[in-house]
Amino acid sequence: MFRNDLNHSGIGTGDPVLNVRLIWNYAAGGQIYSSAAVVNGVVYIGSLDGNLYALKANSGAKLWTYSTNNQVYSCPAVANGIVYVGSADGKVYALNATSGEKLWSYTTGDQVDSSPTVVNGVVYVGSYDYNIYALNAIDGSKLWNYSTLAPVWSSPAIVADVVYIGSTDGNVYALNATSGVKLWNYTNGNAVDSSPAVIGGFVYTGCENGSVYALDAADGSQVWSFDAGNIVKSSPAVAGGVVYIGSLDHNVYALNATEGTKLWNYTTGGTVYSSPAVVDGMVYVGSEDGKIYALNTANGAKIWSYSTSGYVESSPTVVDGVLYIASLNGKIYSLGSLPPSSNSSLVVFVAVVIVVIVLSGVFLYRKKMKDSFY
Repeated sequence: MFRNDLNHSGIGTGDPVLNVRLIWNYAAGGQIYSSAAVVNGVVYIGSLDGNLYALKANSGAKLWTYSTNNQVYSCPAVANGIVYVGSADGKVYALNATSGEKLWSYTTGDQVDSSPTVVNGVVYVGSYDYNIYALNAIDGSKLWNYSTLAPVWSSPAIVADVVYIGSTDGNVYALNATSGVKLWNYTNGNAVDSSPAVIGGFVYTGCENGSVYALDAADGSQVWSFDAGNIVKSSPAVAGGVVYIGSLDHNVYALNATEGTKLWNYTTGGTVYSSPAVVDGMVYVGSEDGKIYALNTANGAKIWSYSTSGYVESSPTVVDGVLYIASLNGKIYSLGSLPPSSNSSLVVFVAVVIVVIVLSGVFLYRKKMKDSFY
């Protein structure tokens, strides 16, 4: 799912991509803002051409597409063999993950750019019709809805039977996951497009007023805020006591998760809508300068960057040492670490040859000495 897990931690799985090579790319029929869900060797991702794509993770070969009636900004979630995704046609779709066959759809009152979160047989998602929905994951029937005062772009995090989600009405909401009853809301007065990450009893999120917030998950009280210099639409990744988040001021920030103090920032060549992913000492993020960056989590130093021919607003998904991300050029990229170089292989070969020559010389010398003795 978007941000990888129910907490929306943004932590990838498996090995990091230590250096970069292109494994494959696939051209969709339109721009891509959606981020990939990668499950059982399949990459699922939406496009503004109205399609949800299922591609082989190892080759990029198309398995199937499903056409909605409008653009797909939403990032798919996959659970129990079913893919859930929203569309600008106002519907939430449930598709068979193997075949792409539609199982059901639920119609909201406006477009659905929010990315679904699925847990315990329930699909949670926001809509431009101002509502947050809980739907039965099997048949799509509505369990409850909660009305905010403006469109909901944010994607919900679910922790301990509580739904945490932002709204463009300027609030972060905590709702009972079973009933939809509001537990608390935090008001900052500006749209919250960022999707909260809930880690260690804190709710971390960005806001269009340029701030990054840490809230107490129990009561919504503000613990700290950090001024990121411009609008924050990026969603935070939280790992090892550090919050990583992008800003429209072109920067990626690393903040102390407890105090909100800045540890470092890295300046890209464009605005950063993309939400970072963290894997084993490296943080990955896209930028509107058309590049995907890999940064050292300790100090923000650039490890590598990879250039596309379009803005990168999609967020990276890292699974088993491979990074999947899309560009507004309409392509989905699979990036992995470089294989061992031919130079390294040559060094090993030469070393083996030297050992063989030395051993052969020793053998011939001993034989000569033996012959001389007799």
